[in-house]
Amino acid sequence: MIKNRHHTFACLLVILFGCALFYFGTDGFTAFTAETARVKELIADKPQFPNVTLEDSKGREYSISEFEGKYVFITFLYTSCTTVCPQLEMNMSKVYDKVPSKYIGKDIVFLSISFDPSRDDPATLEKYRGYFNSDGETWRMARIANKTELDALLKAFGVIVIPDEYGNFAHNSAFYIVDKKGRLLEVLDYKKTDEAAKRLTGILDMEAGE
Repeated sequence: MIKNRHHTFACLLVILFGCALFYFGTDGFTAFTAETARVKELIADKPQFPNVTLEDSKGREYSISEFEGKYVFITFLYTSCTTVCPQLEMNMSKVYDKVPSKYIGKDIVFLSISFDPSRDDPATLEKYRGYFNSDGETWRMARIANKTELDALLKAFGVIVIPDEYGNFAHNSAFYIVDKKGRLLEVLDYKKTDEAAKRLTGILDMEAGE
């Protein structure tokens, strides 16, 4: 009987120790994956959008200060992508349509940034935006031609881009919200368009005092 009790106690101790390790290792059971942990760290750090030169589908060049005083809703893509990127941009379009029109352009702009600048020149981006009803103004598509600048932005925002031998890229995808001061505010699941639109509208409503 005593031996069985000792065995039961030992098992319970191992289970409790394992649960403790899992709790601390997953940041309180919330960071179940490396991606979740990465996003949590990004949101906590709130990195500044670096000083890079964007070139949009109209051939205009500017920095993020072009949108000073506005929130910026961002995706990262490449137009040759035939897997996640079309869905990412289609979902971007759904969020755009769900945000009250009174905020569009005035309080927030949408921005899709290509990480394949050698192929995604302004003409290519101009054609691509038409597939998703981007107007090129309140929702712009742009590239960062300078590789050093592009790499700095991808690193700052935790965007992982791995090229393969066929000219494609393995990459993570999300919605990014940058605040009026150019700092990363939120990273949202691009598959959950209703939640993203609700969160974005809530931020804008709060800003407007509604």
